[in-house]
Amino acid sequence: MCDASGVDVEGVHHRTIWRDGEGLVRAIDQRRLPFAFEIVTIPTAEAMATAIADMTVRGAGLIGAAAGYGMALAATEASREGSSTTDVHRRLAAKAEVLRASRPTAVNLAWAVDRQLAALASIDDADELVAHAWATAEAIAEEDAAACEAIGRHGLPLLAAIHERTGRPVNVLTHCNAGWLAFVDFGTATAPIYAAHDAGIPVHVWVDETRPRNQGARLTAWELGQHGVPHTLVADNAGGHLMQHGQVDLVITGTDRTSASGDVANKIGTYLKALAAHDNDVPFYVALPSSTFDWSLLDGVGGTPIESRHADEVLRMEGVGPDGDVVGVRIAPEGTPAANHAFDVTPARLVTGLISERGICPATREGIAALYPDLAGAPAGGA
Repeated sequence: MCDASGVDVEGVHHRTIWRDGEGLVRAIDQRRLPFAFEIVTIPTAEAMATAIADMTVRGAGLIGAAAGYGMALAATEASREGSSTTDVHRRLAAKAEVLRASRPTAVNLAWAVDRQLAALASIDDADELVAHAWATAEAIAEEDAAACEAIGRHGLPLLAAIHERTGRPVNVLTHCNAGWLAFVDFGTATAPIYAAHDAGIPVHVWVDETRPRNQGARLTAWELGQHGVPHTLVADNAGGHLMQHGQVDLVITGTDRTSASGDVANKIGTYLKALAAHDNDVPFYVALPSSTFDWSLLDGVGGTPIESRHADEVLRMEGVGPDGDVVGVRIAPEGTPAANHAFDVTPARLVTGLISERGICPATREGIAALYPDLAGAPAGGA
């Protein structure tokens, strides 16, 4: 259930996804932000798969939580439609595959689907199956929020140390949106920023616009503004310039899949930020919960499935016109071909450290295994 631990939106607490008092799954429609704040109802497992695919809900942790709720919807539907226990589980497995196929790169999606399937596999009673599916969905959401809050606690000392050393506001560069909108609550890359701001440490965020979908301009800038965190929007290609001139103290990004050896898949353009940070001796941190590790993957550069999205996301942009209406416009010559690779992979050698709910570790196979001795070597997404 949604509670008062969410982030303020015009003075009202919200999480990104929740089950309300009527038993309906609700979510913030992120396609509409920042021009409108709208809540949608997601009534079926198929509708949840569509919401994930069209980015009504997006971001690693939120995709996982959405998949958890999607599987609870699937269990409800399968129990209603199935003629026998075997038929119920067959229908559930089919709906699970629809959810799993909705987006390929974010490992949290498959992790949540597999966690639900494992939790429900031995349950024969239909009512018990449905109840357990909803309980598991709620647990996934609560664990996501708790992990992000812990990431904030572990990352806070990094910002505090910079402020203590320099005596000025800490300048953080972000890419894409790894804020609370990308998770159930708090976010990953933004969690240390919020923790520092709330602790009275002056912090300023350089917000990459993050083409082609502009998640930085549309989402990160919006949520930082809602929280009162000072920030400045910059073009994607400005990061290297800012680093060269000493205006970035550290980079913090999120990730949609991180290999067991520390290679980081994130929104396209992250690799370029890491190269610029390495060239300018700027620390480059990646924040993630354990559910975003792919424990079966060692070569993230060669082995990560990279989603290719529709060319229109590159060829068109959306914004507010002079009359206040939201309009889409074409920004390239008609007929121009476009490629739209949604993610790239930053090699572990360029990552200063990983900030997780268990602490900070080197982006190495040994460092990750030391922090997660119980999970290293497990299937993708952990236990």
